[in-house]
Amino acid sequence: MSSSSSSTKETKTNSGSKKNPLQHLIAGGCAGLVESSICHPLDTIKTRMQLRKNQVESVEKKLQHSLVEPALRLKHSLQEPALRLRHSLQDAQHTVKATPSGTLTASLRGLPPQMTPTASKVSVQLNAPMRGTTVASLGPIGTAKRIVQREGFFALYKGLTAVYTGIIPKMAIRFVSFEQYKDLLNDYTPMGRSTSATFTAGLMSGLTEAVLVVTPAEVCKIRMQSQHHSLIDATQRQHRKYRNVFQTAMTIVREEGLGALYKGVVPTMLRQGCNQACNFTAYNYAKRKALEWQQLAELPSYQSLIIGGLSGGLGPICNNPLDVVKTRLQKQVVVEGKTPKYTGLVQACLVISKEEGVLALWKGITPRLLRIMPGQAITFMTYEFVSFYLHQWKVV
Repeated sequence: MSSSSSSTKETKTNSGSKKNPLQHLIAGGCAGLVESSICHPLDTIKTRMQLRKNQVESVEKKLQHSLVEPALRLKHSLQEPALRLRHSLQDAQHTVKATPSGTLTASLRGLPPQMTPTASKVSVQLNAPMRGTTVASLGPIGTAKRIVQREGFFALYKGLTAVYTGIIPKMAIRFVSFEQYKDLLNDYTPMGRSTSATFTAGLMSGLTEAVLVVTPAEVCKIRMQSQHHSLIDATQRQHRKYRNVFQTAMTIVREEGLGALYKGVVPTMLRQGCNQACNFTAYNYAKRKALEWQQLAELPSYQSLIIGGLSGGLGPICNNPLDVVKTRLQKQVVVEGKTPKYTGLVQACLVISKEEGVLALWKGITPRLLRIMPGQAITFMTYEFVSFYLHQWKVV
């Protein structure tokens, strides 16, 4: 009984002790670097899916006009020319010579009636995919295949420099501000260290990181990710508009002004605030219960991994529309004298819902969950691991 009470007391003391802000900086920075290096390709896939407009109906109409109607016209237009062509080419010999790349060689000696082209044959040939093209679905796997085949494997890591540039200050601000807000709420409000205080501290830390780091970094990242140049082709790589995070930021400021780096700041703040409120609340509650149930002072790394992953999935399910709107706002280039398509949070939601359907606001939810859940799992596991050893070795 005494060992149980002492262990519980040790747990409470450990959880309530204040950490050095430098410890948050180092542990959070390491967590961010590890997480972004592993999970960034999923973020690129998510961004491409959200930027892809839902134009299935328009594509069907275009196909109908470009394939069906011309094919019907072709049926009538080829009848008389085909008859004349059959008589005029009876004695003619046309040889198609092979090219050095191995193109098919054929010799045509007249056109018998059975080889006269018909509308059905023409439509089938037009519908056949061209050699070398990627026929992929619109899901995460299909999007990934399309990116890799068209642009190269490392295209999945577009915008990673922008993530690296902001990841250390973002994680530092996230964990430091969370602990600071939690201490302020404990000292100056009746909340103490309750669950509501954790939720409020997480919300405020998310708002803080969104304004100071996340919004400018994501504007640069999304501009780089949205480029469809090939990293395999040296010519395309050389002529791409956005090369790295610093050049991208300078280009945006020069062409669109400093305020362009804060496009989508409102939905970004709402998204980050909601994410961190849910994330920290769920993680800290589950961690506290797990420590009490097992009577431990620190959780094993695998448990931090599991709890972090599960807590990380709550926010995206609720706030994915904010993420879609944020991506659209940050992607569009504002031209002076022209009204942009998306002008604000509510207007963008209405436009997207009207043009593409309400479900379009949940575009990219699958890769986002696949990105955020393991990302948060890795973040909390790495943070707890590095923080524990920094304290153990008395580095800070």
